[in-house]
Parts: sequence; C-alpha cells; structure tokens
Amino acid sequence: MAADLPPTLSIQLVEEPRLLKLKKMFISKFKSTPKFYARAPGRVNLIGEHIDYCGYAVLPMAIEQDILIAAEPLNTPAIHLANTNPLYSDFTTNANNIQINQTEPLWHNYFLCGVKGIEVELAELCSKSERYIGTEGGGMDQSICFLAEKGTAKLIQFNPLRATDVRLPEGVAFLIANSCVEMNKAATSHFNIRVMECRLAAKLLAKSRGLDWKAMAKLQEVQVKLKLSLEEMLAVVEEVFHPEPYSIEEIGKNLGISSKELRTQILSQNTQDVTTFKLYQRAKHVYSEAARVLEFKKICTEAPEDAVQLLGDLMNQSHASCKDLYECSCPELNQLVDICLQFGAIGSRLTGAGWGGCTVSMVPVEKLESFLAHVKEAYYKNNNQRLALGGNSLFATNPGGGATIFLES
Repeated sequence: MAADLPPTLSIQLVEEPRLLKLKKMFISKFKSTPKFYARAPGRVNLIGEHIDYCGYAVLPMAIEQDILIAAEPLNTPAIHLANTNPLYSDFTTNANNIQINQTEPLWHNYFLCGVKGIEVELAELCSKSERYIGTEGGGMDQSICFLAEKGTAKLIQFNPLRATDVRLPEGVAFLIANSCVEMNKAATSHFNIRVMECRLAAKLLAKSRGLDWKAMAKLQEVQVKLKLSLEEMLAVVEEVFHPEPYSIEEIGKNLGISSKELRTQILSQNTQDVTTFKLYQRAKHVYSEAARVLEFKKICTEAPEDAVQLLGDLMNQSHASCKDLYECSCPELNQLVDICLQFGAIGSRLTGAGWGGCTVSMVPVEKLESFLAHVKEAYYKNNNQRLALGGNSLFATNPGGGATIFLES
C-alpha cells in the first residue's frame, strides 16, 4: 500500500473551534486569510522500537491529539513561519536558499526540512526530509501519520511501504504518560549512533556468512539473504558477536578495511568521532523486537482468551530490551513504567526514540480511573517541573485518523 496525498475536506469553521481560533491568530499575525488548514496527528508506537530503520515492521497507531497548521501560498519565494506558542520565535527565510543548522534544535527546522525534500511520495518524502536535520530515521512516524485510519492500529511494513489493519482487544485503554524529560533527536548523537551500530552489525554479520557486506546496510537484509527465521538470526548473533564493545580498529579488521576507510566510507558524518560500538546488544534487540511485533499482530488477529495478558507481556519484554540491550531508556522512563505497572497496567513500555519522552501502557478499562489518579499522585504531583507542564502529560487515547487538509466552505 503506497501513501497517497492526504484527504481534503470542506468544513464550516464555526463547527471547529480550534481551527476558528487558528484563523483569527493567522489574520492578526499576517493581515491576510488562510487559504487552507492541515492536520497531522500525534502517534504512539505500541511495539517495535528502533527497528524500522533496520527494515522491520512496526506497530504504531495515530492518536486523537494533533497539530494544526493554517497556511497561505505566496507569489514570492519568502517563507514566513509563526507559532501559536509565544516561546517559539517567528521565522522568515528565502525558499530558494534554505539553510538548516543541524546543530541547533530550532522549531522551524521541522517545517523547512519538509520544504527542502518535496520530491517523492509523501511518507517516504517525510522520512528522507528528516535527514536534512541530521536524523537517520526509518519512516515509521511519517508512515502512520499518512496511513492511519480511525479505530485501528497498523502494522507498517517497508520496501515496499504498506499497512495492515490491527484490531486491538476490547476492554483495554492505551494510556500515554510523558516522562517530562526532553530528548531532541536532531540535537543529540544517541539516535544516530544506534542507527550506525545496527548498520555495522549488519555488515559484520554479512561478512561472517560470506555475503557481499558492502551491499548490506540493514539487519533485515542479512536475514533475507540467509533465509533464516528471526529466532535463527538470534542464534547467529550469539555465535558471531562478543558482548564487549567493538573498537573502530576491530570492526575495520573484521571487514578487511582500515580505520580511516571505515570512518570516511561507512560512518555517517555525525558518528565519525565515536570510538566504540555495541554490536551484539543492538542486533539482539532488533531481531527479538521484530519477532515481538509479529507475535503482537498474531495475538490481535487470533484473539485468544488471554490475549490482553499476552500482549502486556510482549510490551514489558520490549521495554526490558530497550532498557538493557538498546540502552535507549532513562531513569525517569524506567520509574514511570514501574509506576504504571504497579497501579494496574498489564503492559507498559517506552515509546518513541527514548532517552526521554513518553511511555504507553495498556490498562483494563475498569481500572482506568484509579490508574490515572494513582499515576498522577506518584509521578507528577510531587515534582514542580512535571506539575508545571500542565494536564497534558497523562491521557487515554484511541486510534485516530491520519493527516488531513481542510478547506473552509
């Protein structure tokens, strides 16, 4: 299934208070009227963390919460950006000479990278565009944004991009909890180092089995070439890699190239100064997490009596793998997961890149009210910083629809 253009809907703004407010702010700021509005949903990944850029399927859903944009095309090459949040400054630039500073996490860069990359299909376009700000992502966020349908999660597969409905079990709610720890993928090296560790692991695995390692960039490609199951790939990982970190020199020796060649020909610009890489742990996480995604979908499809408990177990295993093998969690996320499990969640895990951000928890509907009250008390109420972020840090959500263009009728 390929990503098409977002649907266009004609609406009465008087029936949409948020869009009406946005229109008034636009007129006040630019002294003209928006020609169209765009909606992009938030998303939560239920399971399948840090494996999309390795070629494996993931299982996210769009949520009901979203971002709205009002826009007006201009006859000049100028781009004028303004944010409704006064914390973010207005920005103006020339569309013919867009410069993006990858070292600073400026809010307008996320708009500019989209403008800079408008050349291919939308979901793939957004994934590639993100790389202009230095992030080597895999496309999950962008794909679910465009492919989402209200009421269902999606199994997102890549190469080619396609989506399959996944009906979640009844009687449970999915709770999003913000750890209130911020991690900007474009401003830190954690994310890109993990991408590179997976790429190096793929190349060493390929070399160990006599494959053309130079043509291998993803762990999934190695599995396909070897025609092995995910469980068999885990056995290969145990055989090929040692748990200790690999130095640049050791990786180069295994591949038969010099350290200089490794840095200049394989490592990305923002990882060339890294001196050690953990290959065993990253590959083990990716192959085991990919298996959990497929098992999650299978359970949702077959709907056994203990489906909720089985899905919760998979979510918990996923978080443990993210914490121990992929090392993309943080103390606050681990604390939040423990609190959520303590107060009624069947499964709880970090969601998104990690090192901050949010958790997603699966909670029986009958425990929802007490769960919310206890988590607020245990994690948020005794911390002024978390309390200051307001009431949007903990909420229940349902699978929402994808990106949409609105025209005022």
